[in-house]
Amino acid sequence: MISIELKNCESERVNDDSALLPFQLVMGLLNRIVQSFEVTHDSNLTITEQLVANYDLLPVEPEKRTWRAYNYIAFWTADTFNINMWMIVSSMIQLGMSWWQAWICVWLGYGIAAPFLVLNARPGAIFHVMFPIVNRTSFGMFGSLWCVFNRAAMACIWYGVQASIGGSCVLVMLRAMWPSIYDLPNSMPASSGTDTRDYLCFFLFWLISLPIIWFPVHKVRHFFLVTPILMPIASITFLIWCIVKAHGIGPILHQPSTLHGSKLGWAMVVSSMSCISNEVTLVTNAPDFASRARTSSAALYPQLFAIPLSAAFVSLIGILVSSSSQAIYGTAIWSPIDLLGNFLNDNPSKATRFGVWFISASFMLAQVTTNICANSVSAGCDLTALFPRFINIRRGGYIAATVGLAMCPWNLLKNSNEFTSYLSAYSVFLSSIAGVMVTEYYIVRKGHYNVKDLYNTTKGSWYWYTYGINFRAYTAYISGILINVVGFAGATGRTVPLAATRIYELSFFTGFGVSAIVYWALNRVFPVIGAADMFEEIDVSGYERTARSLRDVEEVDDETKDGGSDHSASKR
Repeated sequence: MISIELKNCESERVNDDSALLPFQLVMGLLNRIVQSFEVTHDSNLTITEQLVANYDLLPVEPEKRTWRAYNYIAFWTADTFNINMWMIVSSMIQLGMSWWQAWICVWLGYGIAAPFLVLNARPGAIFHVMFPIVNRTSFGMFGSLWCVFNRAAMACIWYGVQASIGGSCVLVMLRAMWPSIYDLPNSMPASSGTDTRDYLCFFLFWLISLPIIWFPVHKVRHFFLVTPILMPIASITFLIWCIVKAHGIGPILHQPSTLHGSKLGWAMVVSSMSCISNEVTLVTNAPDFASRARTSSAALYPQLFAIPLSAAFVSLIGILVSSSSQAIYGTAIWSPIDLLGNFLNDNPSKATRFGVWFISASFMLAQVTTNICANSVSAGCDLTALFPRFINIRRGGYIAATVGLAMCPWNLLKNSNEFTSYLSAYSVFLSSIAGVMVTEYYIVRKGHYNVKDLYNTTKGSWYWYTYGINFRAYTAYISGILINVVGFAGATGRTVPLAATRIYELSFFTGFGVSAIVYWALNRVFPVIGAADMFEEIDVSGYERTARSLRDVEEVDDETKDGGSDHSASKR
């Protein structure tokens, strides 16, 4: 009887195992598929640790800190040489300002934005960590994810918009070579919002950008050296060409301002703030590129001066070229691509076609550079922090490119007023984030970092706060947004008090200032771990020393192994 019962139990166990076998096979297959999508990581990491770290999120290794002062100058020159910067003064002059008043606004806007950018870049330059990691110090290990998502979404949207503008450069460049492309038959429906010709050029620009995304951040700096050499040559050539065609500089330089008194003052304030809004995304994620600095000073003065100088130079060339275009065609053409397209009308000579091709190709390259430095790398860093188990900076850059393609960015550009209102509103979100980050570094913890705790999710670590979220930071962040809500409603067409409108027109300062003050006050009432009394830029965890010691041990081990092999070989 006992033997029969044992046989029955064994048969039941076999039946159970055979029933579980298909499930185990399926789960094993799914596990292998998931692992195939994972980025390279330390096999000893727990699941929780894989949520906050991968190799791209760790402090940049010394051999990858390759950005010198001239790299940052080249970076900002490359970033500002784009079509948006060329045209930035057009809306100011249309408000009624003279050219020199509008140009002062460019100096003011970018001159004010630069110090804020340098302030926020400092932790990256000192501790060699990117924006998503710096943001953890103030918003918490998991609280930072919302801020990072905001910046990632902005980068993906801007990637598509800049690619769409780049497509117009490709169109003019191809038209200079093959004029017949301008009359390419359309096979796309009206609901697409575009036609075959424009979509083809957009897609070609999108394809041209893809190989550049492959290069890591410490190597892509070489690509940024091309635009600062090529674009000044192309821009000055374009300017001389227009002056010669117009037989002079044009009427815009002699056009007086139609605004006076307080109207002129507030118009200049609004115009300066629009320049700051253009830069606020890069102010927020400034640590991304500063983390690659060879020395902390390399990310300081070069950025502080290169930003306003390059912006002023590009916008001035745009003013002079557009003024000349008014003398040629009777109306000012602010878009350089539209102006180059006009040069191709009425059977142009071969020399004209070559000149248009060279200048449009230069603008196309400048748009690629702008998209990589301002959007692709930023999105890559941010998406890496959101999904560190599966995404690294390279993959994140390609995801941003895919989103930029799928979002049909030409539809956003069709209604520029709504798009501008959206961008202005988003600058409020980002300025409030920056206000908290700067206050955290300079006033609350006064330069003190615990780098090891930036990857530590245990209770009691510096940046764990309350279940990984710092509610002081979120209270300050929301306060910086709320003060601008009524004014934003006015910007969308609602009737609001004049005071609310003025506050919103100063949205960067109000958002940054209110969030900074509230965050400081909350930290006085509810102090955090690691709050310091004296400013000193120091990593209390000694992460850099530990990492250096580990590298030295590995090198000694390698040398020992090599020496042992040689010794063994000699004995043999």
